[in-house]
This record gives sequence, structure tokens and C-alpha cells, in this order.
Amino acid sequence: MSDLTRLTAVETAAAIADGQASAVEVAQAHLDRIAVVDGAVHAFLHVDAKGALAQAARGDAGELTGPLAGVPLALKDVIVTRGVPTTAGSRILEGWRPPYDATVTERLRTAGVVVLGKTNMDEFAMGSSTEHSAYGPTSNPWDLTRIPGGSGGGSAAAVAAYEAPLAIGTDTGGSIRQPAAVTGTVGVKPTYGGVSRYGLIAFSSSLDQAGPCARTVLDAALLHEAVAGHDPRDSTSIDAPVPPVVEAARKRDVTGLRVGVVKELSGEGYEPGVQERFDEAVELLQELGATVTEVSCPHFRFALPAYYLIAPSEASSNLARFDSVRYGLRVGDDGAASLEEVMSATRAAGFGAEVKRRIVLGTYALSSGYYDAYYGQAQKVRTLITRDFTSAFESADVLVSPAAPTVAFPIGAKVDDPLAMYRQDLATIPSNLYGGPAMSLPAGLSEGLPVGLQVMAPTMRDDLLYQVGGALEAALHDRWGGPLLASAPELEV
Repeated sequence: MSDLTRLTAVETAAAIADGQASAVEVAQAHLDRIAVVDGAVHAFLHVDAKGALAQAARGDAGELTGPLAGVPLALKDVIVTRGVPTTAGSRILEGWRPPYDATVTERLRTAGVVVLGKTNMDEFAMGSSTEHSAYGPTSNPWDLTRIPGGSGGGSAAAVAAYEAPLAIGTDTGGSIRQPAAVTGTVGVKPTYGGVSRYGLIAFSSSLDQAGPCARTVLDAALLHEAVAGHDPRDSTSIDAPVPPVVEAARKRDVTGLRVGVVKELSGEGYEPGVQERFDEAVELLQELGATVTEVSCPHFRFALPAYYLIAPSEASSNLARFDSVRYGLRVGDDGAASLEEVMSATRAAGFGAEVKRRIVLGTYALSSGYYDAYYGQAQKVRTLITRDFTSAFESADVLVSPAAPTVAFPIGAKVDDPLAMYRQDLATIPSNLYGGPAMSLPAGLSEGLPVGLQVMAPTMRDDLLYQVGGALEAALHDRWGGPLLASAPELEV
């Protein structure tokens, strides 16, 4: 493995700025790494070697500046990228090359980031294991027989496999944080509206949020700062300054900070090893000077059923645009078929089983006579969950919990059991319903596999995540003798 692929994003940018390596050399080292290991990991759906080397050459010519100039990145395939295949993990968009860039993509280019390619994901971000991709599953670099989480398993796996130091994911119910937890990486869901959704292929418009995936908290903060900020093209974008996330990540001090342990997000349903690593991390926060108390958020236990009414309902509406007429797949058009027949045949062939399941569920929940009983009631529960957060933040600056109830499970173990799969998002969904920021960072190993700790903060206090994350990460690295990923077995390819 090239030493250049082992560097953090901060170290990579410094090496390029100091002339120790060129941006082209860095990009090529990562492309070479992808060529060696991605046949086994399958983190990427499309590798844009030509585009990556061209962007890197611009950096070497002095055309790109900024703290991440020349740093390679893997981009989740739900983020629109001009001229580059963008599928959202679905056959219905196979081969589609968008004519425009998402705001996130634009800001990455402006920051001088080198986009290596597009990463695998559960179709339309609907899943918790990346097994629902139309293009095959991604494997966890810690154990190739296990899942890397989902829906953004490709992004997390690319970072964990040293194929890229940075990645962008999207988080609707935990799709950044849960993959980070099971791959030993750092994943952040920013405050809803903190990062533009323009050009993000929609799953659930009131929940979707793009955010950073990285190997360190500081790397994540730098990427967060690069893509965040107001965008007039997104009506839900927050017109306010980006929280000082980089400064907070460098602070590494939690003295006097009030940390609330969420009573409802631990114990039953969480593997013993996961709970043990979480408890140890909480004790370490106390040793670092934080004040730890238990808080109760009684309506969190209803978050999972509420989410699985709200998200499918919005998906039912958003995915109606894939009608075989304007772009994407078109099946059954023999000249004699009606538009309805072509549309039906196209959706039957283009959508996978999980997407169909959620469209049917959402359509039912929105149907006449059932709207108030299902979707309306779920929105009321969402309000109660928001009130729980508001109340908890009166006595705590941040809340903590395990990021996922289990370590990575074997590929195929839960793919035919939707309810078991949905329960992987027990801890992450509440923050999406509330709209506040949340982070997963490595907390240790259970049975040789990574465990993630989740930090949640009030809306627009994303900096608190990085303050806690930076301090805890530094203390854990001191305890472990380095990053958790350093103890991962080398990939056998």
C-alpha cells in the first residue's frame, strides 16, 4: 500500500502544499489502491480516473487553493455530478449522465477536492447494509463477509479501505452514521438545511442531509466546512453562518460540558459488546472533565415506526418522477403499449424490492381515508420527539448513545427480514426527525469489529459535535496507541 493512501486529509493537503508530493501523485496512488482492492470491497460504482487526474493537475498548476486542495474524495452516487454516471444505486437511472452539478459537487470543486468517483449505496438510499444496491453489495474492509452499513456503505468502505481519505454520504435515517459505526470511521449528519440538498436525488425531502465521512474528526470538520452554507437554490437551506466546526475540532476540551446519556437508546436491543464500549467512552468523557447525567426522551421509542411512515410517504411522492418519459430507463415501449403500460413495466424492471416496498407503504399511508391515521399521526409523533430533544438540551449540551445496536453483521443475514434491518437505525433516526446534527466516531472493538459512539447536538450547534468528538478521539487514540483503523486486518485480495 502506498504511504500516500495512509495519510489523513490534513496530512495529504500538507504534503501537497509543502511539495512532498504532487496532487497528481496523490490521486494516482489512490486510483492504484482502488484498482487493487475494490474488486473485493466494491465501494465504487464508477471510477472517474480521467476527471480526477485532470482536477489534480489543476491543483499542481496552482489553480486550486484551500485547506483540502488536492485531497481525493469518494462521492456517494446519490449526489448529481455533471457528465458522470449517477444512478442512486438503481437500474432505473443506469447510464444517466446529469447535465449539471449538485451544490455539494460545485463546492467540492471550488475547494480543490479531487473526486475519484461515485460510491455504491442502497438503492435510492433505502437500506441499512448496501445490499439493496442494484449493482451488488459492498463489503466491510474489516471483514469482507460482512456488511459496511447503509445506505452509504460504499462511502464508508472507501474511507476504511484507504481508497480515499474523505467521502460524502447522505443521511436520511442514519445512512452516514451507521456505516461509520461499523467501519471504524467518522461520519456526520449536519443540521438539516446546513448543507444544500440541491442536486441530491431525493428520498425523503424533510429528512435527507448530505455530510462528511472521514478517518478523523478534524478531517470531517474541514470537509463539513467546505460543503456547508446557504444556497438560494434549496428552499430549506439555512441562511446563517456555518458553525465553527474546524475550530471546535481543534479545541479538544470538554471541561464543564454537560453530556446527557439517553436512557431510551441503550440496554435492550444493543449487543453487550456495543454497550460495553459505549459505557467505557462515557467514563472517559467524565475523566476528561465533562459532567455526565442520564436523560429521558420517552418518545424516542416511537421514532422507528414514525420514520417508516414519514420517509416512505415522501419517497412515494419523490419517486413518482421516474415515469419512463423524461430520463432514465424505458421498458415495454413496443409502439402499441399505452403510457401507463410503459410506466408500469419500467418501474417493475427498474425499481428493486426494497424501493417497491417503501413506495407501496408510503402510497398507502397517504391514501384517502388513511392519511390522518398514519402519516398525520406520525408527524405528531415527530413533534413529540422534537420536544424530547428540546427538553433534554435544557439539562445537557450534547446527548450520547451507541451509534448502532450491533457490529457489522454477515452479508445476507438480514436482507430478507425488513424489520430486523430497520432496527439497525434505532439510535440514529431520532436526530433526523428532529433535524439536529449528529456524529458517529469510533469507540473501540467488539469481537474484533468496530463500535461507534453517537453524539447529538441542538440545531445549528454542529460545532459541539466536533468539540466532543475531537476530545474523545484524542483520548482514545492515546489509549489505543493510534487510530482504530490501524488495528484493522490488511485486506486479502
